[in-house]
Amino acid sequence: MKLPFVASSAAIAISLALISWQPVHAAVKLPSKNVAWQAAAVDADIDRVFARARAEKKPVLLYWGATWCPPCNQLKATLFNRQDFAALSKNFIAVHVDGDRPGAQKLGARFKVTGYPTTVLFSPNGQEITRLPGEVDAPQALAVLQQGLNGGRAIKSVLADALTGKPLTAGDWRLLAFYGWEIDEQQVVPKSELAGLLTTLATRSPAGDGETSQRLWLKALAASDDGQGVKADDALRERVLRVLADPAQARLQMDVLAGGATDIVRTLEADDSPRRPALVQAYETALRRFEADSSLSRGDRLGALTARIELARLAVPKDSVQPNLAPALLAEVRAHVQRDDREITDGYERQAVITSAAHALGRAGLWADSDALLLANMTNSHSPYFLMSQLGSNLRKQGRKEEALKWYQQSFEKSEGPATRLQWGSGYLTALVDLAPAETARIEKLAAQLISEAAKDKAAFEGRSARSLQRAGAKLTAWNADGKHAAVLKKLQAQLNGVCAKVDVADGQRAACQAVLKPAPKKAA
Repeated sequence: MKLPFVASSAAIAISLALISWQPVHAAVKLPSKNVAWQAAAVDADIDRVFARARAEKKPVLLYWGATWCPPCNQLKATLFNRQDFAALSKNFIAVHVDGDRPGAQKLGARFKVTGYPTTVLFSPNGQEITRLPGEVDAPQALAVLQQGLNGGRAIKSVLADALTGKPLTAGDWRLLAFYGWEIDEQQVVPKSELAGLLTTLATRSPAGDGETSQRLWLKALAASDDGQGVKADDALRERVLRVLADPAQARLQMDVLAGGATDIVRTLEADDSPRRPALVQAYETALRRFEADSSLSRGDRLGALTARIELARLAVPKDSVQPNLAPALLAEVRAHVQRDDREITDGYERQAVITSAAHALGRAGLWADSDALLLANMTNSHSPYFLMSQLGSNLRKQGRKEEALKWYQQSFEKSEGPATRLQWGSGYLTALVDLAPAETARIEKLAAQLISEAAKDKAAFEGRSARSLQRAGAKLTAWNADGKHAAVLKKLQAQLNGVCAKVDVADGQRAACQAVLKPAPKKAA
């Protein structure tokens, strides 16, 4: 039975007392049962995969993810479970790296993947052909994979040829247009140069209003800001309006249009532009079509609704907790979320969509609905600690500090997997220092626990785990900026020193350990 979309402080407190999940430390599951996934956790696993790839002359598809991650669950629910994906997988070797496997964080550094999910296609000799953007819908992802399998060249070679003016095939341009630039991790282009690069590629792309050219222009618009990248003109504004007005063209660009809605609008029209309302209205019409398009996944349709919320928020302060949106839009948001909550039966889809729905409700200012949705779905989630931390974030934004901290604490206590626990523990510590800085003993106990858990994890000072500990350390050093907690920091540093002495020097792991509690260097005046 679903809870009604209302949540009082008393209801949340009662739920806190009643929830009694016991962490289950089960083996990491493969992404789907219809594909011959190879689990990898250490370099030796990957070396064996590429030796086989060279022998069989097959590319390698590497999927890097985590059990709790909503976009990862979206991939499992909409791409990896498809029979056409399973059929295509016979042409490559599928590798799954879960971030909580021992050694996985080191593999993440090897392949320059940090964000979950990242899916990368490699040639048999290990050259990266492409990495798929997480937001692209399944049919487009399959088309890009097929292109890569049909003799796709390494992305760096294709980009180099494009920038030097060498002729490219239609397939080369398609790889550039569909490459996951947002998750490139600066291995192909520095982040600061991305907007300019996309603008250059869009300018040089094949003439006309083809799918490839349109996608590059839209991506350039979404990446541009503060004078970097595209300089909007009437021709570009008209191009975007044509795409929005054409159902077929807009459908092809759905992921970029919805995901980059506010960025594209801001790039094309300034806040005080008299033309902005017309652009927003054109966007509204296209996004409504996406919401009604049954060929799209529930996640994509919800993404279109979320984009409408974000466009409506353009007129209110950026960090407003109560944006006071139009009642009609609020009614649509409630109805859409209730329908999804009622109809979803797949566990992966529920983890992906319900967490996104709770976020959308919060952005609309419907906090009671968001809180109740998270509470009602915790028992249905295979990773309830993600929903707990999201509820903690909700309550924090509402100014309900004590309740927020209880949920942050529960989320950490229920979290599973070494990398996940360090990430959740860092989040709890950050919230504790921010919301209850006077609770010295509680802060010290939690920090000491994180250091103890790091000591048991050989990958604690690599990849995402290292960054989690560095965030926690930075928060603690800032907490002690006035020196009032020097005694606590001294004890924690002594504990950390004992851990660092046993950490491998290779790959900068010991240095990363030693830097956890060191104050960040001061910037020059």
